[in-house]
Amino acid sequence: HDKWQADIKTATGQTVNYPLIGDKDLAVAKLYEMLPAGAGESSEGRTPADNATVRSVYVIGPDKKIKLVLTYPMTTGRNFDEILRVIDSIQLTAKHQVATPANWKQGEDVIITAAVSNEDAIKRFGAYETVLPYLRKTKQPTA
Repeated sequence: HDKWQADIKTATGQTVNYPLIGDKDLAVAKLYEMLPAGAGESSEGRTPADNATVRSVYVIGPDKKIKLVLTYPMTTGRNFDEILRVIDSIQLTAKHQVATPANWKQGEDVIITAAVSNEDAIKRFGAYETVLPYLRKTKQPTA
């Protein structure tokens, strides 16, 4: 991974500043089922074609639970805007009992979860819009 990080810096001018796992004994890849059990016991001698299935992005929350898994084919680059959007959503929804709709971006309206009563919604969010009895929208909380 050290060589790969240097190659990314050379090719893009960007520094990789997120964790990478050098999984030489394939323990993590097998634990999270990124590779079949018969994939061998080591990364030694494996080719890029052998590792094509290890193209997954995991977002793990502070509670140590997996919140998101995105798996990309070897021929498709990762979408970092989407990864950051999802992290923003996960952090927001964990803090405020809201959900984010498809294609949501920072600053856009959010959905109040069913766990929040109408009375509590008014206290928490002020005004909100009832689209359907089970679908209530409000401005994104900021605090």
